[in-house]
Amino acid sequence: MGAGGPLFIDVTWHPAGDPGSDKATSSMTIASIAVNYCGLETVLHMTCCCQSQEKITCHLHKAKRLGLKNILALRGDPVGDQWKEEEGGFCYALDLVKHIRSEFGDYFDIGVAGYPKGHPDAGSFESDLKFLKEKVSAGADFIITQLFFEADTFCHFVKACSEIGITCPILPGIFLIQNYHSLQQLVKLSKLEVPQQIKDKIEPIKDNDAAIFNYGIDQAVSLCQKLLASGLVPGLHFYTLNRTMAAIQVLKRLGMWTEDPRRFLPWAVSAHPKRWEEDVRPIFWASRPKSYIYRTQEWDEFPKGRWGNCSSPAFGELKDYYVFYLKSTSLKEEELLKMWGEELSSEESVFEVFTHYLSGEPNQNGCQVTCLPWNDKPLAPGTSLMKEKLLRVNRRGVLTINSQPNINGQPSSHPVVGWGPSGGYVFQKAYLEFFTSPRTVKALLQVLKKYELRVNYHVVDVKGENITNAPELQPNAVTWGIFPGREIIQPTVVDPVSFMFWKDEAFALWIKQWAKLYDKESPSQEIIQYIHDNYFLVNLVDNDFPLDNCLWQVIEDTFELLDRPPQTDREMEAT
Repeated sequence: MGAGGPLFIDVTWHPAGDPGSDKATSSMTIASIAVNYCGLETVLHMTCCCQSQEKITCHLHKAKRLGLKNILALRGDPVGDQWKEEEGGFCYALDLVKHIRSEFGDYFDIGVAGYPKGHPDAGSFESDLKFLKEKVSAGADFIITQLFFEADTFCHFVKACSEIGITCPILPGIFLIQNYHSLQQLVKLSKLEVPQQIKDKIEPIKDNDAAIFNYGIDQAVSLCQKLLASGLVPGLHFYTLNRTMAAIQVLKRLGMWTEDPRRFLPWAVSAHPKRWEEDVRPIFWASRPKSYIYRTQEWDEFPKGRWGNCSSPAFGELKDYYVFYLKSTSLKEEELLKMWGEELSSEESVFEVFTHYLSGEPNQNGCQVTCLPWNDKPLAPGTSLMKEKLLRVNRRGVLTINSQPNINGQPSSHPVVGWGPSGGYVFQKAYLEFFTSPRTVKALLQVLKKYELRVNYHVVDVKGENITNAPELQPNAVTWGIFPGREIIQPTVVDPVSFMFWKDEAFALWIKQWAKLYDKESPSQEIIQYIHDNYFLVNLVDNDFPLDNCLWQVIEDTFELLDRPPQTDREMEAT
């Protein structure tokens, strides 16, 4: 759903599922991932059910620390048939709203639930409305309604709210009828009555899921059109129940689904409040943004406008957090073995894995290689501009893990390399990062002498022995953009200090993700171990971005040198 640019998404709170924990499936973790790694404004539901005041306060402090700013304060459904008061807890959403405002001031935006036909446990519609007014007066910023089936129900509710002085935004809760069983269950939980005209339509097709699905879309589109025409809705809130297809179809038919292919920056922007102004990152984590965000989460400030000297304590220290995100792919070991080789016979077997990843062609197991340890996302769009050259060098053992073409003033609207506001122009220096053997590095360093003034390089082994011609602390901007009425933005840099931290992570991935798939001391594991222990990590930057990319010629010259008949070291140095 994030592709359609929603105002926010919701993450519900299930008391039985340890929602405030660090488990991968907890509500808190899912909300944090949505904000920090997906850049989505997120509303975390929080209930009073089965929680003491102290526990709720701890959850709220954690939510704030993770960058969550929006809470939907709910009483919550009882775990059993009857509501049981928690000792030292809250019985009503009103108490929760008051507590949040008392403890956290205006930090959180607070939403509350509204019931267009009155809460089923309330004495009357009027008394429930007064209770809603109390929640708003206590500090609620907006209202999301319970589901309803007819536009008139919502319009009557909004007018009634207005009459008693409720002026905050009220979002209509739209339920998408997707099958008969889910409708029955939700109606039972919400204690709502389905209008007779909807029953008459559904009963004859209740055993035909496809027919009910199509009817649900038609019904939702009609309802939304009436709501939008009323002028009373600031937006639409969909109860998707984790099934997005129907909601997307409804939004498309309403003309409200807009996918903008242009990126705000070359990398996904985090929605964490501390990172709102962040607009510069080292290029090394381009394919592992989760790792970078995790490693820098304790920083007090984030680079704005320029990277500067990253050794400055103002930017914090890149600590060894990388271990947490070494296992970033969700694929099972059996699936990874089919992609990366159930049995490796040589270093060339590893070369083949890289080439299959780049080509998209199935390997000898008939399996597509959809990820590598260093690339847990699909190939970047810019890769298509260099695909044949990348395939050639990977077949020869230059194992690329990051690259970008040179770009000289392409419009920001360019479908492949464009980013940023309309009317701008983007620029890139060619960049290539790869692992390769000691023999290839020896030849490469000979070749690089001819390109000393044009190409900056770093060549480092697993022990941290670094060969470079770049300034020790000076970052090199490799992506920048010029936009109307704004200063130049340089969102990615090659930074010498950060590279040495990335080096640790990049080498560790050989062992922690790949070698561990094989039996200890097996030939396959020993091949990966050898590469980890002996290969070098190299990055190259071609600074003359207006000219044709020379990095491919650098590699070709290296191959030519390698293909010559064996020479003595003295002869090679004289070459």
